[in-house]
Amino acid sequence: MLILLADAFTADLPKRLEAYGAVSQDIGSIGEAEVLIVRSKTKVDQAMMEKAPKLKYIIRGGVGVDTIDVEFAKSKGILVDNTPEASSVAVAELAFAMMLAMPANIAPADSSMKQGKWLKKELERSELLGKTLGLIGIGRIAREVAQRAKAFGMRVIAYDKYVNASDAAEMMSLDKVYAQADFISLHTPLTDETKGMINAATIATMKQGVRIINTCRGQVVVEEDVAAALKSGALAGYAADVFYKEPPEGSPLLGAPNTLLAPHLGASTAENLIRLGDSITDRVKKYAGK
Repeated sequence: MLILLADAFTADLPKRLEAYGAVSQDIGSIGEAEVLIVRSKTKVDQAMMEKAPKLKYIIRGGVGVDTIDVEFAKSKGILVDNTPEASSVAVAELAFAMMLAMPANIAPADSSMKQGKWLKKELERSELLGKTLGLIGIGRIAREVAQRAKAFGMRVIAYDKYVNASDAAEMMSLDKVYAQADFISLHTPLTDETKGMINAATIATMKQGVRIINTCRGQVVVEEDVAAALKSGALAGYAADVFYKEPPEGSPLLGAPNTLLAPHLGASTAENLIRLGDSITDRVKKYAGK
């Protein structure tokens, strides 16, 4: 069988996968591929799958499968898989780093120093100790964030439609999370229900001056509403590693105050790429029956 690696992984992954079939890194070979392996860059839509009559198995290295037309894949008998266990620590560490950096004014302190400014009085800091972190979703990544937040003396609350109780956080309604949280970290899949869930109406129910961290999917927020809330002061900060469109050309977030933005770096640690390779190899081995 042909295994197609459509995106970049560790340099040794093609060699490791050769034990289970021929390996290609040329997207032009999609027509011969039985196994397709992607990350977030490659969108596996109906048009791509129609070019792949031999395709039986798609693996997304990472969390979520919203870059894949899962329903069309099912209609064609194509198995869709991902590797959620691999990226949890990498994404959680970035989310927590962003939560640390915003109230500490790390980004403006650094940029102002390099501009020759000494803003010791202007750049006040605040601490995480005693603050409340609200998690939207309580999956693997959120639980890793919760563990780190508790180590910093934070209270951790959470909402998850599918979870009533968790040892990682105090579970409550979404309205209560919005009302009580000083920081909100988003860890929800992108669905019709969650698309645009952070908008002008929901921001109005949050604490004045809340800070939001988004390392899940850009489309769960309405970027125009977030930018407006940052300008009005309703939001004290917004940190994002994901955007409605990537790269976020023309995004209102680029000109909004009190933002901390990263180019989708959540899963891009050397350690995580190794874990991704291990998870993908295990799945291909199981699929191949070897």
